[in-house]
Amino acid sequence: MKLLAPLMLLASTAEAHYRFSRIVVNGVAEAKEWTAVRQTKNYQGNQGVTDVNSNDMRCFQMRTGTSTATINAGGTLGFIANSQITHFGPVSFYMARVPDNANINTWEPAGNVWFKVAVIDAVRKGNDWDWPAYNKVQVDFTVPKSVPSGKYLVRVESIALHQAQSVGGAQIYLSCAQVEVTDGGNGTPGPLVSFPGAYRSNDQGLLWSYYPVKTSYTAPGPKVWTGN
Repeated sequence: MKLLAPLMLLASTAEAHYRFSRIVVNGVAEAKEWTAVRQTKNYQGNQGVTDVNSNDMRCFQMRTGTSTATINAGGTLGFIANSQITHFGPVSFYMARVPDNANINTWEPAGNVWFKVAVIDAVRKGNDWDWPAYNKVQVDFTVPKSVPSGKYLVRVESIALHQAQSVGGAQIYLSCAQVEVTDGGNGTPGPLVSFPGAYRSNDQGLLWSYYPVKTSYTAPGPKVWTGN
């Protein structure tokens, strides 16, 4: 996506919001919303989270899950939005291991339990920026082959930067799916972070400048764990 007309972009996308309510496991999509995905507070209004210090940064959930999807380590897991991702910005994926003695349907992912497994970040092209997730309906990542078997919450996060010229302007669209990973490895995921806590409101990855146009950009949060 080229940012050639920022004022027109702001006008045309100010009301275009979305939610992630279904997942795709190895190419097979869920038929209904809120099956393995915990129902989010924006299930009607599609609004994003703007306060990175809010507990809504965990899963933005209104209700916990009704089922748990199964995927093999090394498989492809995707999230489907109810409409196109109509705002430019990065998309990140996190996972949190559910303790063996906890119920995945009710477990609250508080504290340093999250690790980043993938990010769809900006691509600099000359004087412009391309955002590979922009206008997509589905975003995917590969579950690291060495992630240990077990039950996880998998968190998708789309950061909309179209109004992020000042602190608090970024809109974060997120949800969590309940997933059991099979055929896993013996990796040690990390670094582990918490939500809230992983981001600060003035992080450069949560701010955008049209004039002058940014010359570098990196999504906020920890480094991606690709497996070990």
